[in-house]
Amino acid sequence: MEVLLGIILLCCILYVLFEYRVRRPEVIVLYESNGKIGIRRGSFYPRHFSLALKRTTQPIQLTVDGTAAGNLGVRVKLIGSVAPSLENIQALIRVGGWNGDAVSRAAEEVQIVLQGLVKEYTERNDINSLSSQALLEYLLSKCSITKEKFGVELISLVVQSLEPTDSQIAEALRQQEQARILEKTERLNNEARTAAAKAKFKADEEIAEMEHALEMKKAELKAKQLEQESAIAYKQLKDELERNRMRLAFEREELEMLKSSPELLMLTPQAARLAEASQNLKNARTVISLTPQDLSRGAELLTMFQTLLTKAMEQKHTQREKK
Repeated sequence: MEVLLGIILLCCILYVLFEYRVRRPEVIVLYESNGKIGIRRGSFYPRHFSLALKRTTQPIQLTVDGTAAGNLGVRVKLIGSVAPSLENIQALIRVGGWNGDAVSRAAEEVQIVLQGLVKEYTERNDINSLSSQALLEYLLSKCSITKEKFGVELISLVVQSLEPTDSQIAEALRQQEQARILEKTERLNNEARTAAAKAKFKADEEIAEMEHALEMKKAELKAKQLEQESAIAYKQLKDELERNRMRLAFEREELEMLKSSPELLMLTPQAARLAEASQNLKNARTVISLTPQDLSRGAELLTMFQTLLTKAMEQKHTQREKK
């Protein structure tokens, strides 16, 4: 009995080792229950009652020959990648079947859909209006259905090339694009030169305004300086006139004094020099030199001074004759 139990236990262990596998992180383990597909979350799974699908991306690459308006041939090359959609596993199994190549089969169906979308887009547009960016936007807007229909989601998609199949048309399009680029470049260059000229004109205008403001400031300062100098000169002239008035008033007072007392003329420096000369030279004529400053005292003072000197000389000669 114990041997039988040991054999049964050994068989169970061998069965577990043979049947169960460890789930790897990049693998999705599916199971079927009551007609519905579910995902096993555990670390171990029975391999004969489960389907292991890789969660890695599946590359797609296709070349589509379409026609543009006017029945002009166009060749489009697309590359991208798809991956299983966990929310739509039921659709994935329906398209790809219960096997490990389900993602690859679904990717083939996606390529067929993409091929139809590319042809639809090219047939609606002229060959001149076709562009890789516009085609890519159109495909991405239409490829949202791949999750619900095929159980895979589009991870990446790139339009590798889009060109006419006719070499002459391709060359004509290249020339048109080249001419457009050259025209745009020339327009940009002209705009740059215009902007530079406007900037230079604005800078020159600002410099001229600054120079004008500087000249006006200098003129204003010069006017203030001249005004100050004029005020100083006016004050000096006023002071000089005041001094001259004071000097004239003093001379008038002196003249009035001499008029009232003629004998005071003998105390003046001119009279002293005359007296000294008359003592040293007995028979000589004395020449009296009066400076312009002395003459400015007035003709009246000069007449009185000459009369007094004449009388003094006559008295001197009379005294000498008596001796």
